[in-house]
Formats: sequence, C-alpha cells, structure tokens
Amino acid sequence: MNGQVGLSGRKMAAGALVSVLLAACVLLMAPGLLVPGGAQQTLTYAVIPPNKDDDIRLYLAGRQMVKGRDALGRMRDEADLLLWLAGNQFFAMDDVIAAFQNARPGLKVGLITLPPGLLLEAIEKGGWRYGDATYPGRPDIYASVNLGHLKRLKALGLMDAYSIYMHNELQIMVARGNPKRIRGIDDLAREDVRTSMPNPVNEGIMQFYGRKVLEAHGLWPIISADKECISCQTTERNWFTAVHHRETPERIRTDQSDAGIVWRTEVLQALRDGAPIEGVELVPEDSFRQDVSYVVGALTAGPHQANADAYLVFLRSGPGQEAYGKFGFVKASPDELSPQPIP
Repeated sequence: MNGQVGLSGRKMAAGALVSVLLAACVLLMAPGLLVPGGAQQTLTYAVIPPNKDDDIRLYLAGRQMVKGRDALGRMRDEADLLLWLAGNQFFAMDDVIAAFQNARPGLKVGLITLPPGLLLEAIEKGGWRYGDATYPGRPDIYASVNLGHLKRLKALGLMDAYSIYMHNELQIMVARGNPKRIRGIDDLAREDVRTSMPNPVNEGIMQFYGRKVLEAHGLWPIISADKECISCQTTERNWFTAVHHRETPERIRTDQSDAGIVWRTEVLQALRDGAPIEGVELVPEDSFRQDVSYVVGALTAGPHQANADAYLVFLRSGPGQEAYGKFGFVKASPDELSPQPIP
C-alpha cells in the first residue's frame, strides 16, 4: 500500500513538473516575447510613452497606412523597410515616404519617430514595450541629431557608416503675439515665464543643443533645478516633456506654459496645424544653425539591407532632399551626403 502511495505521489509530482515546463514553453513561444537569437528581455525593453500612436506608422501599398499598436504588431512580419528616426521630423514623413514609394511601388515601410535617445535604447535592448505588449526587433535605418549616438552603435558593432542628410536650428516657441515679449534665451529665466522644455534624458535637442545654450547663459540650474527626468515638473515654472514637439505647442495652447525651446521646423509645423503660436528667432550662437546636423546610417545586421541601401540613396537624391526641404529643413551639401566611416 505504501509503495502504491509513493508511486502515485511520484506520478503526481512528475505530472506537475511537466505542466510547469509546458507552461514555460508556451510563455517563451508567445509572439513578441523573444528577441531574435532567443534572449528573453521582456522586462528590459525600451518603453514607448502612452498615447504615441501617431509616431508609429506602417505605410502600405496604395498610400494606405495603419498606426499605433496595430502598426507595431505588423511591422516585423509585413514591412520591407524599418525606419527609426529622430521624432522632430514626424510631420515630414508622409511626404518623404510617399516620394520613396513612388520609385519603389508596393514597398511597405515601418516608421517610428521618437526621441533619438529612446530609439537608441530600444536598439540596444532589442525591442519595445508599448502598453502591456512587447515587440522585439531592430530597425534597418537609424537617424539622430548627434553623431555620438551613432558612435555608440559602432562600438556595439551595429553600424559602420553614416551621412549628414539635413540641418535645423533652435527657436523659442511662444504664444501668438508673443504676449510675454520674449526676445531671447535669457528671458526664459524670468519669474513671469513658464517653460516647457525637452527632457535631457533622451531628447536629442536638449541633450546636445538646448542644454548647451542654457548652460552658456547660466540658466541650466534655474530651469532644471539640477534634475534630469522625463514628464516632470522641475520647478514651479518648468516642465520637462516626454515628446516635446507634441507637448510644447499643446501646453502653450492650454496656457500651461509660455515658451519652450524647439526646432524651427516644429514652429513651422505647429503653424501649419493652426496652433496659436509663433517662433522667436535666436542669434546664431544660440540657434546653433551652423552646427545642427541630422545623421543617418544603416544597421549592419538590419533585416532588409538592400532596401536600407536604396533608402539611403534616395535621401541623397533630389526628390529625397526636396521632400524634407519643403518643410523647412536645410538641405545637406553633396559632401555631407556622401557616406563616410563613423569615427
């Protein structure tokens, strides 16, 4: 009798172990939970902030498009090209992709336009988490507003060459009519001015340009209170954004902020959208108009290398440069457009 009980107990234990192993296999095989190569990283993927569906697009044939989670879920299997680009060019991308697809009909393009530091984090970690779902994978093309990001990818063995494909400059966005009479950077520290600023954690505009100009004027401690955070109130008068090119015009419209550092092209786009704002032009040493360069490169192990190469050729072409130029971006020179090794 005792032997039978012992045998029964062992069978139950074995059955329980099999059930646990089967459950684990089901979990590991679930779509979107494994990075290519088998490394599970569900807890460390880069996180897309809430309500960013407009920054995630899948361009299909015939000028059709899907956005948000639907697009993110379909990109891996359906896209013929994956672009992860610094978010401040989001408003130009419908035209840019249309111009590219004109030469390559039927090509499906996946696009994510978010802060370049956040995109870089997702490349390093092998994918995204958006809401309660995970989406593994890496892009074919990555673009930033600073070569330092591409140097990190080179150090990881993920990118070899780059080119400069356009330029931009800083401006201060204010309410229509400029009611606070803001004339330059120093006015951002006035006690009657509430600011909406790009965050210094992953928004390239602040990481590489905005912070530099604020420090040059001695205003960084006043604006940031020495905090480096996302979607946070650093002082009673300053807010650090998650995605500044969408938040700052909205905060000005709703009278939550009076001014914020943005790209000139973002002022132009907000005006096209009918936002009640305008831009304050800065002197050259504060606008960085001679320094701001958009850099782009193909990942060495991207899933669609031939299409990535074709896209880079397109960016160097007249139609590619014109597609960006009509939105206020400054075209790159032939020498800048030529591919070169990442230093």
